[in-house]
Order: sequence, then structure tokens, then C-alpha cells
Amino acid sequence: MNVHMTWPGPTLELFAAAEHAIHQIPPAFPLEATVAVNPWLGQSHEDRTVAAARVALAGGGRMYLPRKAVAAMMDAGEVTAKDLSDAAAARGLDPNDLVRAANEKAHVQTALPTVADLAKHDEGIDWPDLIEERIGHWAAVQFDRGQAFWPAPSAGAWTSWRAYASRDLTPGVAGLSGFAARVEAMPTDVRAAFAEACRALDLPADAAPLYFHRLLVTLSGWAQYARHIGWISERDGGRDSTLFELLTIRLVWEVALLAKGGAARKNAWQRAKADYARPVEPDRNLTLDSALQEAVDRSGERHLAEKLSGGTDTDAGAPPAIQAAFCIDVRSERLRRALESADPKIGTIGFAGFFGLAVRHHPHASDTVEARAPILVKPVIETHAVGDGTAETSARVRLRTIRAWGRFKRAAVSAFAFVEAAGPIYVGKLIRDSLGARGPSSDGPAPALDLPLDERIAAAEGVLRAMSLTSGFARLVLICGHGATVTNVPHSSALQCGACGGFAGDVNARLLAELLNNEEVRAGLAAKGIAIPRDTSFVAGLHDTVSDDVRVFEDHAAANRRVEIDRLRVALWKAAMLTRTERARGLPRASAETLERRGRDWSEIRPEWGLAGCCGFIAAPRARTAGRDLDARVFLHDYDWRQDNDATTLELILSAPVVVASWIALQYQGSAVAPETFGAGNKLLHNVVGGIGVLEGNGGALRAGLPWQSVHDGETLRHVPSRLVVAVEAPEEMITQVLERQSEVRALFDNGWLTLLTLESSGKLSRRYEKGAWTDRDAYGAIVPAAA
Repeated sequence: MNVHMTWPGPTLELFAAAEHAIHQIPPAFPLEATVAVNPWLGQSHEDRTVAAARVALAGGGRMYLPRKAVAAMMDAGEVTAKDLSDAAAARGLDPNDLVRAANEKAHVQTALPTVADLAKHDEGIDWPDLIEERIGHWAAVQFDRGQAFWPAPSAGAWTSWRAYASRDLTPGVAGLSGFAARVEAMPTDVRAAFAEACRALDLPADAAPLYFHRLLVTLSGWAQYARHIGWISERDGGRDSTLFELLTIRLVWEVALLAKGGAARKNAWQRAKADYARPVEPDRNLTLDSALQEAVDRSGERHLAEKLSGGTDTDAGAPPAIQAAFCIDVRSERLRRALESADPKIGTIGFAGFFGLAVRHHPHASDTVEARAPILVKPVIETHAVGDGTAETSARVRLRTIRAWGRFKRAAVSAFAFVEAAGPIYVGKLIRDSLGARGPSSDGPAPALDLPLDERIAAAEGVLRAMSLTSGFARLVLICGHGATVTNVPHSSALQCGACGGFAGDVNARLLAELLNNEEVRAGLAAKGIAIPRDTSFVAGLHDTVSDDVRVFEDHAAANRRVEIDRLRVALWKAAMLTRTERARGLPRASAETLERRGRDWSEIRPEWGLAGCCGFIAAPRARTAGRDLDARVFLHDYDWRQDNDATTLELILSAPVVVASWIALQYQGSAVAPETFGAGNKLLHNVVGGIGVLEGNGGALRAGLPWQSVHDGETLRHVPSRLVVAVEAPEEMITQVLERQSEVRALFDNGWLTLLTLESSGKLSRRYEKGAWTDRDAYGAIVPAAA
């Protein structure tokens, strides 16, 4: 029941400060659909260096590469004197200061203290660790998504925690006597409890935003998971209070520890509050770290420019015999290059892997719903797998039998007896799994969407215009999504298609192929100026990024396209061999022959590198990048500005695929430079909790982000963090027009989170965007506005 309550002005300011702090926390999505998230999403509205200072004070870890790593790159020649001088000029520093700083140990910024930190200092008891352990113990049950046999009663976080903590004797045993009684006496309304806690802490409004941010950081992955609940709700037009309730829970611990400490602790708390109220400003040490990272960023930009140099200023001549549209995921770059090499008459296209269809998919014989769309987009199209009724009933019975057998094996009463009686028969299975001797799963039935004809026509038109594919259709067009076949990998969804919400892209690819093969849809497209020839047929495919095999689905392909389909299959087979040979050089203990079974080996901790190393995003015709080895580090999105009269396609690219790509690049950066905060830890120690995330060991914090093995090969980082370079072939005025309409996207460039460059038809990266002005890319150090 909602109760109307009236609050005084100072309390309303504290509510606003809590809301501000909540938006400082990045969301962490559950394992079933893990998608990349910018760990500094809440700070992207401000300058990157200021954000680094804020995060450091809040205990959120570092944002930049360690100095010794930059020094090693300088010694290896990867970061040049020019990179350093340009970075120094951009920060108003002397390049010699950067050289000296790289060889000096950096001062480590310590986080501001919570009351729990003060109590730990006074008493020698690790109160922060105990608080983390007790909240984690409760949260694992509260947020469970079907893993537990005895789930918690359905209740809000605050109500649930009060019931738990008022009966938990652990804090009292540890020395916090009366804590359970204190919790039981707290108001049942979370807002009233929040206000009461703030009064007990005598918390001023100017100290609250950073202090609340600090408390939420101490909740680590649990805060990020709760933020994902609120983030989804906000995206879909709703509101959720889960993270606010977690903040209130954390405040209750602070109040109890402050009351326990006496006058000395209250005096220390007064000094801490003054520190929280001070404006956030980067000191010289952080400015130097920022400039060194800037040099690494400039180095990455320079390497990309060198890769693209010496290109052609003409587009491809004769139309291809076959066209193949792949997801812009960087792993597709290798396969596209290999496919074009295997058959020069095949032309490839890059487009976001959900292929413009944001769907809520109902899988075959399942009651679950999969959001197969970018996390930024609310899926609105309902789809389902079409199967025979008898076959679906049989599949449901089989799946329910498997689930029941699994629960029997793990249940408290039967688990030990099962292991005792049936354990030996699993020896063979363990051996087969260790050798990767398990076959791939069979194809599911074709998906279908139920949309009125006019909406199907509109969807098809939007996709084709966004792909810049409105003419010049080949006789056969492949729509190819991607996925990863892996075993025993809790974070397996992180290797799937990010544009498909952490699922494979086969459903979306098959849906689009069916849509574009439909005669009624084609007639409607023709009326809108997009004439697909009668002899053009679309087929769907799925690229397995572990084996690099491509499965072709011929759901609605024309029977007279057999010659082209066979030609495509041969070319894909050759391309897979070329791609495996190239990829095997970078994977530990790998060879081209073993990659195919690597994903089926349950003991393999690095089945593939995912998107590690991603550093660029190019929106341009394929002719600008064709034939260039971009080392699977660049997102390639086809775009022809000449077909985009009102810049709507460019606006879509910059506000969706570019933002998703930036989230990916920054998540890999966070997991590489701040693994203790934004990394999932060691895969070898993972335990899945609640079906939503992992613990490193048997307790402690929920770990968000990527496992260490996803960014490090045991000797060196495989993802060297550098700012994502976005290169667009379009007039400056056109790009500026889009940025004026998309203020949040513009902030990513203005605040130094991304680099924006123009790409000439020759392949040269020529002009740089900085804070509303364009300057020559090589004219570092000063902003020279473009001529009128």
C-alpha cells in the first residue's frame, strides 16, 4: 500500500542526492543475457579526468593504464615521442614531465572513509568485509532467479532485509551488539528509514552525493545488479526503488557503527563529511596519469590511421555475385576479409547483428522470453519458433524431464545418495567433455513474426536503408548473425551477440531473410523506391565465433538459387580455414585444427578472445576498408552518406551501434585496468550465485564485468585499453547536425570518452571533432575551428 508522506526541504535534498548517486552506478546484467556495459556510464556526462577523480574518491578503482604499462609501451616504440607531445599539449603539460612520470611510481588515491572504515581503523575488526559478507549472504537469496531450491518470499529489498537482519545474530557475535533489535525497530517504509538514518548521521546535503556514491560502491556487484533492474525499468518508462533500498540498508550499518564508536569516531566522521563536501578536482598525479593514457589513445588512433592509409578513392565496380551481411562485431572482420579473399565475387556488408528487428522471442518448447535486441532498445516485436505441435509437446516433455533429473541430482535429500550410486557412470562423460567430444546441438525450427503487412514493409524498408542496401542486389544475399559454442562458461552470453542482447544472432537473421523473401513485402518496398529483383533470394546464416564455421539456413530460399548457395558454402568453408589459421596464432595452446572443438571442451578457460582488443568503429562503404587487415579490432558498419539525405541513418548509427561499441570497449578497459572493481575475477574460482552472477570463491562480493582470463593471457594484457576511435565518412556539417540533435552522444566526444574523426574516400583519417569544432587530425595541441 502506498502511503503519502510529506518531507522537509533538507530531506528532499537528500533524496535527490541519493538519486544522483544511484545514477553513478553502472548496471550489471544477469548471466543469461550478459551484455557489455560502460563501467563509467554514470560519469560519462563529465570530463574523463574529473570522472577519474570522482571514481577514485568513491573507491571505484583506477580508470587508466598503470604507468609501468605505458612505460613498457614507450620502450617498445608503441607509444612514440609524437604521441607523448600531442597528449602533453592537449593537457597543457611539458612532454618531459610525462616521460619522467611514466618511470615514477604513481601516488595511489585512497577512497574517502565510510563509518565502517573508521570503525575498522579504531577496533581492528574488518567491518567493511563483514558488511559485504552479510549483505551478500542475504542478497544471494533475495535476487535468486531459480537456482535456489527454497527461494526467498517475494518482497521488496527493504522488507526482505529487515526480516533477515532482525534475526541475524552474526553482527552481535562480531561485536555489534543490539544490531538485530535496531533493525527491527526501524520504520517499515524505506523512505522513512532512509530519512531516519540520514538524521542519525547528521548528513549535510553537500556531502551526500559523493558519500552515497561511496556506499553504493562498497556494495560492488550487488549494487550494479540492482541498478540493472532500475535501468531496465527507466528504459521502459517505469521506476524501480531496489537500489535505493540497498543504499538504505547500507546506511543502517553506518548508523549502528557510528553509535558504537563514541565521541572519537563522531569527530573523525565530522572530518570525513567535510572531505565528502569538497568539489571533485583531479590533482597533478591524476592529470599526469590522464595524459599518459591520452598518449596511449593517440597511439591507437595512429595505428588505425596507418592501417587505413594508401587506400582507393573509388567504390567497387561490378556488382558482386553474392552479398553477405555480417554483424559489425569485430570478430566478423576477419571472416569477412577471408571470405572476400576466398571468392572475390562475394561482397560483404556490416550492420548491427539484430538486423533492425528488436524482438521478444519465444523459443521452441519453452515458456521463457528472450529479448534479442540491443539493451538500449525496448524489444517490441513478438516472435516465436514455428514447430510441429506433436514435436513441441515431445520437446517440452524431454526438457522437463531433464530439469527434473537435474533438480533430483542437486536436491538436499537425494544429492549424496545419487553421487554414491551413480557417480562412477559419469567417468566416461567427464572424459568426453574434457576431450571436447560432444557434437553441436541440432537446428531449431524457423522463427516467425506476427506483424501486419504495413509494419513488415516499414521494418524491411528501415533495415535496408540503414544498411545502405537499396539497390544493386546480388542474386543471393546472406544475412549472417553470430554466436559462440562454449561449454561450462558462466559468462557464455558475453561471447554471443551484444546487439542481440547476449543471445546468438540466428533468430534475427532468419527473421530478416524471411521478411525480405516475402512477395507482399517486396511489392510494398517497390512502392517505396526499393526494388528487389525477382531473382534475388535471401538466406540466413550463423557464424560460430569459436570454430568460425558458418551454418546456412535455407528456410525460405528460392529453389533456383542452388548454384549460388553451393558456391557460398564452398567460400565459407575456405574462409573458415583461413580465419582459424589466423586466430590460432593468438590463442594459448591453439592450432587451426583444434579451434573447432575448443568451445566444446568444458575445461577450456579461453575458448576465444571475444572482443578483446577492439579499438575502432568505421561507418563508411566497404570499399574504404576492403583488403586491409584490421586484426579483428574494428567494428565495420556500412554507410553511404549520399543515400542519407536527412542524416537519419547517421543519427541512428551514432546513437545506437556507436554507443553499444563504446560500452564494449569501455567494459574491456574497466576489466583490464580495474579488475578488482569492474572485473569478474579468476574463472578457476567462480561459483555461480542465484543464476545471476558469480562469486570468486565461496562468498564475498558479486563480481561484475569480465573474467581476468578474458583480457589477460597469463603473461600480458590481451586488451590494451585505448579510447575507441569513431571514423565516419560524411561531411562535417552533417555529423555536427546529428550531434546537435543527440546531446548525450555529443557528450561522449566532448568529454574525452570517444574520438570522432572524418574518413576521406581515400581512406585517410583527416579531421577531428573536439568540443563543437573541427581541426586537422595532425594539428594536435590546439583547436583550430573549421573555416566558414
